Amino acid sequence: QVQLVESGGGLVQAGGSLRLSCAASGRTFSTRDMGWFRQAPGKERDFVARISWSGGSTNYADSVEGRFTISRDNAKNTVYLEMNRLKPEDTAIYYCAAGRLRSYSGYGREQYAYWGQGTQVIVSS
Repeated sequence: QVQLVESGGGLVQAGGSLRLSCAASGRTFSTRDMGWFRQAPGKERDFVARISWSGGSTNYADSVEGRFTISRDNAKNTVYLEMNRLKPEDTAIYYCAAGRLRSYSGYGREQYAYWGQGTQVIVSS
């Protein structure tokens, strides 16, 4: 079992920045790909970014490419999402997700085995 706890959400003006953190329990963090997804009111939960277990590979949704950066610290069992130049359309609940043990986890929600409770991000115009 892996428990994920997100933090760092909040209210920010358009153009501002936030850094989300996701702390994972257990000893298998370093063997799992990690992802961030977001869900706006009335919409589906969408892929935002993912990072391989080693941190050597990252992928982003087109809508955040060049503005968001995903990273991880395996010694701290933590994955981060640095969000810059935020836009009102980035407003959503952001969820951290852990992939299956030693398996590739990419863009699909079904590829992730564990989810956090989410952290709210609100970007005002």
